[in-house]
Amino acid sequence: MDEEASPEQIHRAGEMIEDLVRSMAEEDLPPLAVASALLGGALSVLSAHMPDEAILRILENAMDGVRSGALRDAGETRQ
Repeated sequence: MDEEASPEQIHRAGEMIEDLVRSMAEEDLPPLAVASALLGGALSVLSAHMPDEAILRILENAMDGVRSGALRDAGETRQ
């Protein structure tokens, strides 16, 4: 990305996303709609600041986490 983020900025951004997700849940939006919107937004930010190959590496790492069960190990409710 163009600039580094401080730990404080990362923490604040995380808080803002948590608030947004909570708000969407209160609006009874389905989890798939929420996740799709968040992923689309994240990809939009990445595409504005990173080359395609870097984005593909990020997505490949995410897919590896799904395949390995790392996401399931977090213990959250899943369907």
